[in-house]
Amino acid sequence: MTTEIKIRDATETDLPAILDIYNEVIVNTTAVYSEKPHTLQMRVDWFRERANNNFPVYVAELNGMIAGFSSFGHFRAWPCYRYTVEVSVYVERSFRGKGISKILLGALIDRAKQMNIHAIIAGISADNQISIKLHESFGFTEVAHFKEVGYKFNRWLDLKFLELLVENRPGPI
Repeated sequence: MTTEIKIRDATETDLPAILDIYNEVIVNTTAVYSEKPHTLQMRVDWFRERANNNFPVYVAELNGMIAGFSSFGHFRAWPCYRYTVEVSVYVERSFRGKGISKILLGALIDRAKQMNIHAIIAGISADNQISIKLHESFGFTEVAHFKEVGYKFNRWLDLKFLELLVENRPGPI
């Protein structure tokens, strides 16, 4: 059995595994401020929106299984935010703690540089110290701490925004 982690572009055939990972995160963690699991059609729509905007969706494969996924998308939809994206990284519960999120986040940062992105934002629940430390290890710094903006599991949740600035030159409009 190999233990090599392979990162590749996701395909629509990966969406059921991506959905399972995402729904487990929704149901059991504060990493997603949603309370109801998503449907496969919601993931298909999400995936196609990413593809239509040339945004990456990566999967991590380990021993033939989808162990995690990552992506980035618009931070805000207005034109002047076109050099800013928001990242998401999720790992299947049984694969957490194996360095997969670090590989997935590194791939996103590399892709953002290739796409001439300048600011990479991560919205992280303030109670998620593992994710905060992961992003800080790549040079992200906290730029905002929103108090009690989410409510899940019968408690108020704080949200932190972390940011990584990438050197680039904006292109012509």
